[in-house]
Amino acid sequence: MLAHRISLFSGSGTAAAREAAKAAAAQGREIADLAAGEVIAAPPASVREGAIAAIQAGVNRYTDSIGLPCLRKAVAKKLSTDTGFAWDTDNIVITAGAKQGLLDASLTLLDPGDEVIIIRPCWPTFPSQVCLAGGKPVFVDARPPSYVPEIHAIRGAVTPKTKAIIINSPNNPTGAVYDRTTLQAVGDLAINYNLWIVSDECYSSFVFVGHRHQSITAAHPSIRSRTILVNAFSKELAITGWRLGYLAAPPEIVAAAKKLQSMMTSNANVIAQHAILHHLEVSDGSYEREIYRRLAAARKAGLRVLCKLKDVAPPRADGSFFFYLDLKTILARLPRTSSIRTAEDIARILLEQAGVASVAGSTFGDEAGLRLSFGAPPETIEPALEKVVATLNDLKSHEAAA
Repeated sequence: MLAHRISLFSGSGTAAAREAAKAAAAQGREIADLAAGEVIAAPPASVREGAIAAIQAGVNRYTDSIGLPCLRKAVAKKLSTDTGFAWDTDNIVITAGAKQGLLDASLTLLDPGDEVIIIRPCWPTFPSQVCLAGGKPVFVDARPPSYVPEIHAIRGAVTPKTKAIIINSPNNPTGAVYDRTTLQAVGDLAINYNLWIVSDECYSSFVFVGHRHQSITAAHPSIRSRTILVNAFSKELAITGWRLGYLAAPPEIVAAAKKLQSMMTSNANVIAQHAILHHLEVSDGSYEREIYRRLAAARKAGLRVLCKLKDVAPPRADGSFFFYLDLKTILARLPRTSSIRTAEDIARILLEQAGVASVAGSTFGDEAGLRLSFGAPPETIEPALEKVVATLNDLKSHEAAA
């Protein structure tokens, strides 16, 4: 008999979408994978050089469970530059990817029955980890087209059992970027109701025209003592499989995370730690700038294609590297007899008929959404989106013919 906690996980919708794409490709079909939550690119030479040098030097021993002190110092320096506020080594925990940082947050903060406010659509890891820690997710829905939450809705979700708020800006899956006013209002709520804030900023490098990323710790410095900031190198350096992230938090959280990680994983991969340390020491930022330019160009081209959609508003895609489509109108206008009733049905049709893999919004708690990545290889994005547009615009005639 399996433990009850296993039933708390429904599995990864993104992984399922990619497995379906791989299965279709294995049958000889040409599939454009726009389901991936990563930038498909070679990692920077500096990261590879750092890893090779560590291997050749015989680096193969345990580090401190929360990471190499020199790497923690380098991350603190980077974060100080990025946020405009000083961080030091005692604020940093090196983790096996952002997921471990988020799990550290849930396990250090939550007792059974504690409530955590989560903005939806959301990355499914958030509610799953809250449940794993014995907490209760309380969802606040963010509405299109901006998908920025309304403060009065968050305030209305606070109860005496509320312990924390999880925010994610730039957002996966919607691409929403929270403005300074929203971040300050969330900070005020945290202070007024004595709440913690867990801020997932993994897409902070990818904010586009008319917007800029601002960490909540910079927007509202007074909440530093009650904030756990989580980030990773996975997205901006295209090394999702290397599993290296970090959290920045008050010293008591760092001490608690050290206890947790010593029992769960010991340290994050030592070769990856040395690779990132070398990158932070020698990089001039050119790789990150090139990835940003590539994504900005893909976004611009993709939006030009998606403007041709008839019953679906073009997405804003202010941040991250996702186009998030609101399919409510197109679903509502289909005939009652239609076999297409959900975004999952549309994602299936896109894969079967257009050869495009996507992720249905149900993965993120939104039955009418659809996520498409523009982190895919550049040459595949425009042709794939043209197929998406043609298929969605033809849905009603397809149904009539059926």
